[in-house]
Amino acid sequence: MSFNSIRNVLLTLYVLSKSFFLTLLLFSLTAIAHAETTLVAVASNFSKPMTEIAEAFEQATGHSAKLSFGSSGKFVAQLENGAPYEVFLSADNEKPLKLEQAGLTVAGSRFTYAIGQLVLWSATEGLVDEQGQILGKGGFRHLALADPKLAPYGAAAVEVLKNAGLLEKLVPLFVQGENIAQTHQFISTGNAELGFVALSQVIDNGKIAGGSGWIVPGKLHGPILQDAVLLKTGADNPAAPALLGFLKSPQALAIIRKYGYSVAE
Repeated sequence: MSFNSIRNVLLTLYVLSKSFFLTLLLFSLTAIAHAETTLVAVASNFSKPMTEIAEAFEQATGHSAKLSFGSSGKFVAQLENGAPYEVFLSADNEKPLKLEQAGLTVAGSRFTYAIGQLVLWSATEGLVDEQGQILGKGGFRHLALADPKLAPYGAAAVEVLKNAGLLEKLVPLFVQGENIAQTHQFISTGNAELGFVALSQVIDNGKIAGGSGWIVPGKLHGPILQDAVLLKTGADNPAAPALLGFLKSPQALAIIRKYGYSVAE
């Protein structure tokens, strides 16, 4: 091959490489330009998995999610009064349905993203036995649970105590948190010797990490079906439906299971 031929090949490769990298740069800039942020109201029990899911969501799509954690009941009140959240991840299935019936959600967007697990937990090693018999034996002064009027995990805890015939006896010992995060704080700081929280708050590598606990059998309370829904405020933001779609992805489902939840088949 002559010198001129080699030079022409090299020039062609140079031009093509510049074109390729320019195309790649334009693609990246376009993706960044179309990346959006969605505002998400998340039930407190789902704070750990959702934080991890949001990071994976941003890596996978370029979109981001700004998360606010709190009581499902309080979020509903805020949404009914015009709060700008675009996606709602509730701790139950009743509150998203209520918002749907009020015409605040996008039709057909509601689904169960996780099924919760209740646990009786203490920060003290050996205090809570594996059958939860301490509830009947007593020997504690405070029993923490989330406000059952606002938090589904609190309502499930009341149902467990009622089914065990212990509700009337233990009501005077109740220390009620505004949400499940505050309830966990009461127990972890020792303000309550034990209480009912979400398994996701105390699980690590598939088992309760620290303290002692009883994973409450699901047959002792109704299923804690946690529903997500797209709000009308997020209908025109591509990041909002993208996040709900990502919640159904194998990557997100693996994270959800890691924190002790089961998922609807």
